[in-house]
Order: sequence, then C-alpha cells, then structure tokens
Amino acid sequence: MGSARIRTRLNGFVAALGLLALAACQSVTPQGAASVPSSTTAAPAVAAVNTLSLAPVPAKAEARARAEIVIDARSGKALYELDADAPRYPASLTKMMTLYLLFEEVSAGKLNLDSPLRVSANAASQPPAKIGVKAGSTISVKDAAQAIAVKSGNDVAVVIAENISGSERAFARKMTQKAQALGMRRTRFVNASGLPDTAQVTTARDMATLARALKTRFPQYASYFRARSFSYGGRTFKATNNLLGRVAGVDGMKTGYIRLSGFNLAASARRGGKSLIVVVMGGPSEGARDRRVAELIEENF
Repeated sequence: MGSARIRTRLNGFVAALGLLALAACQSVTPQGAASVPSSTTAAPAVAAVNTLSLAPVPAKAEARARAEIVIDARSGKALYELDADAPRYPASLTKMMTLYLLFEEVSAGKLNLDSPLRVSANAASQPPAKIGVKAGSTISVKDAAQAIAVKSGNDVAVVIAENISGSERAFARKMTQKAQALGMRRTRFVNASGLPDTAQVTTARDMATLARALKTRFPQYASYFRARSFSYGGRTFKATNNLLGRVAGVDGMKTGYIRLSGFNLAASARRGGKSLIVVVMGGPSEGARDRRVAELIEENF
C-alpha cells in the first residue's frame, strides 16, 4: 500500500475520532451551564446518567429579599403570592428535604425508626444550631428526625446525609434530584442543613411544594412537627417554630435563618376542614416574620 494512501486513511481515522470526542463532550451539560436538550441519539443511557448527576442552575438568589406564598394544602392551589418564584436562600427550610429523604428510607424498609445512625467527626463538628452528638456515637432515626423537626440540628442533618448516601455531597445531589421529581424546578441543594452556600437556591413556591409533599406523603410523622420540645442526652430543646400554641391551627413545619436569607418560615395550619401552607422568606427579624405568617393565616382562612 502506498504511503499517500496510508496517510489518507490515518487522517480520516483521526478526524473520525475527533467527531466522536466532540459528540461525547456535547452529551454532558457542564457544571454551571444551563441544561440544553440534545438532538443527538447517540449513547442515550450515558447522557441520561450524566444529566441526573448535575444540579439545575437557578438564577442567583437575592440576599434577605422578601418572598411569600399561601397555598391550599389539599389542592396545592396558590391563594396568595408575592415574588413566589424569585430565587431565595432556603437556610434551614432545607431540612424539610433532608427529612423527606429520611422518611423515604424508612418507607422503603432500608431503615426503621430504631435504626442507629453513626456520627462522624465531620457531623459532630458542624456549627450551631446543634444537639451536640458525639463523634463515634449513634443516634436513632426517630431521635434524628425529632432533632431536626424541633431543634433544626445541623449536626444531625449531616449524620442523616452521611448514613444514607455516604457523604453530604452525594446526599445533596439526591436532594436536588428529588426536588426536581416533586416539581421544585427552581431549587438546587448543595448541603443537607441549609448552612450558608450561595449555590443553594430555592423559591417560596418550591418550599411550599416541599412542605405539602412532606405532609401529604408522610402524615404519620406529623407529631414531630407539632412538638414544642425535644429531649435528648439529658437536655431539652425548645421548638424553633414560635407559632406553635400561639396561633390557632398551626401544626408545623420549619424555620430557617442565615444572614443571606433573612428569617424564613414554612408553616402549616388547619382550621375546620381547611388546611393551609404559608411560606415567608426574607423576614427582617424573627418577630416580623412570625407576625407576617400569622397575618397571612388569618387572611386566608
């Protein structure tokens, strides 16, 4: 075979390899880029796996900005909203998803309420709020759920994440995938606790969707969110939700605060045959947030 013909075939082979490499690169959305549907049909299984492994990329959240929504807990219909789709920081409202995934593990039989969750040094070292679990110890699933629902323990959130997924980062990917499955299209999680991270973004509507899903799918755990205190390790922790026992009908759900978010609260309430979920984000103070949630409850019952 002549040298010219060999060179021609080699050039063609190299070109073909280049096209294959380009196609492979285009089948995966880069981290930090918007997801764009691909028209290619090559290697669909690989493309699907890679798409699931990447978090959606919402717009950058506005710090300490107000957002509100009231929905009918039965139908999901919005009764009132203010900037409900604007990107916001969830803070500890994040832990509603941590609990949702924990309850799924119990529902699937992978854990039960008495299952011991091992505490790593990483989990034990998380900043407050925390209940002070010790590295090398264990905490039961039931106690872990109560510690989050009542006290919002950052240490326990990481315990749950590591025991379910091996690492908090892997668990956060699972959280985001579940958010998408629930219709929370503008939410991305990067940690299990809600501690400050500008990549962790949601909306008031998405948090209302999550609160409703939590109540609807797991009503057997409603008492965890109603509890006004939780005892563990010889200590008693008071609930962070100040509206429990103070506003008629309020029976949960979750508070949150970091500097980036301001004061957040997702509250559920029931009067007669009507149930509401109210989400207020970006409150200027704890008191102002609580008063606004109470006002919205009164206005929509």
